[in-house]
Amino acid sequence: MKEPSPTKQGDKRYALLMAARDSDYVKKAYGGYFNVFLAAFAEQGERWDLFRVVDGEFPDVDDLHCYDGFVVSGSPYDAYGNDKWILKLCFLLQTLDSMKKKVLGICFGHQVLCRALGGKVGKAMTGWDIGLRRVKIVEDLLPPFSGRFLEDSLSIIECHQDEVWEVPPAAKVVAVSDKTGVEMFAIGGHILGIQGHPEYTKDILLSIIDRLLNDGFIERELAEKAKSGLEVDEPDRTSWEKICRDFLKEG
Repeated sequence: MKEPSPTKQGDKRYALLMAARDSDYVKKAYGGYFNVFLAAFAEQGERWDLFRVVDGEFPDVDDLHCYDGFVVSGSPYDAYGNDKWILKLCFLLQTLDSMKKKVLGICFGHQVLCRALGGKVGKAMTGWDIGLRRVKIVEDLLPPFSGRFLEDSLSIIECHQDEVWEVPPAAKVVAVSDKTGVEMFAIGGHILGIQGHPEYTKDILLSIIDRLLNDGFIERELAEKAKSGLEVDEPDRTSWEKICRDFLKEG
């Protein structure tokens, strides 16, 4: 079931395609991931609808034209998996691409966008990336995003063990890091993938680190290294949020 925010006729309308279920921490601290995304990307006078695609909730194909943009969230699932909802999501993303609708993919969303549009994704060659990562903007591949990157590099929160191996044929790599070869990619002016999490706060990542450690998915050494990095540095959240809002709402 979609969860619309208050709206007036003529407001811009966006859809969050949620590919993860709310953690206990995020439900308690923020009321759910939907509110985390609203805080990062939404502005007054907009309508945002939530579709929990991980649970099989998708927008009606006849309503797609009503939306000005779509955001695909992160997920603990593999973007290269063949779960029914993931395959349905790939088809939806192909449809949105053909309609030239704005689509922003984050982490899993970045990877599944790549897969749906003809690229390749898989396990990260160098293993988990958790914590703060400085990504370098590849200057000669900025268009159509020129003018939106005010710095050559930006720090972002990362939490992934999969990555883009090869971007779709029509895509350009926009940013790289010393850990991941495709931190961002773009297709035209309507597709943007970001491997990191512009929407995450440090406390959200700390809760995820503790959960991954307790469940045996990561080693203590990696967890402590990620936590120590968060103590001495900050993600460039303001810049990342502006990049995402500008992408979704300009043009």
